[in-house]
Amino acid sequence: MIVMHPVLEAAAPDGFALWPVAHVEPYGFLPLSGELAPYEVGTALMSIAAYNDPAAGPGRPADALGSFLHGLLTAEGAQAPGGMRVTDSSTGVAFLPGCCNGLEEWRDWYEVLDGGSACFGHDPDAYAERLGDTVRLTADTGRSDGSVIDVPVSELRRLLEGAERDLAGFLALADGWISRYLPGHAEPVKSALAHALGVPASAAVPPRP
Repeated sequence: MIVMHPVLEAAAPDGFALWPVAHVEPYGFLPLSGELAPYEVGTALMSIAAYNDPAAGPGRPADALGSFLHGLLTAEGAQAPGGMRVTDSSTGVAFLPGCCNGLEEWRDWYEVLDGGSACFGHDPDAYAERLGDTVRLTADTGRSDGSVIDVPVSELRRLLEGAERDLAGFLALADGWISRYLPGHAEPVKSALAHALGVPASAAVPPRP
């Protein structure tokens, strides 16, 4: 069975006290969906804000919360480290986003479906290409151990649509979390998060029952 999940590279939570976070393995991948616990949402927001925080810069607020959010709220284009993780349970092969890949780039998968190819970071050098009616996912082009996943185009399209729903579900979940824990910065944080995930902000509004 082949599954795809949007995953975020988590930052180390040691010493963080601005809001509740889960104690996850630093630099591991946190799957995003509308089913996360509040502490996991907190970890995701902490990780994204930390990733977009410059080492120095003018105009940084003096208060701890404003200072921590400064990079996220002033970046020209907020980013979220991670991408799409694809796993094949029948072979144990995992296709993981490499360094410098971001969730905001997830729509590059549609270029692959349309007949092209795309790199999804380095170390590992994750690479996807369409070969006829199949998409071949090479876990690391720098290795020769044959770690590939072949997915029918129609199946990958279905998996990608599911991953997009997971991102929208997480954004909707985070909307309520942000209103609760960051009321003084809610709207700009929501906008920055939507940009970092490459999902329209309107997706944060849960559909009517």
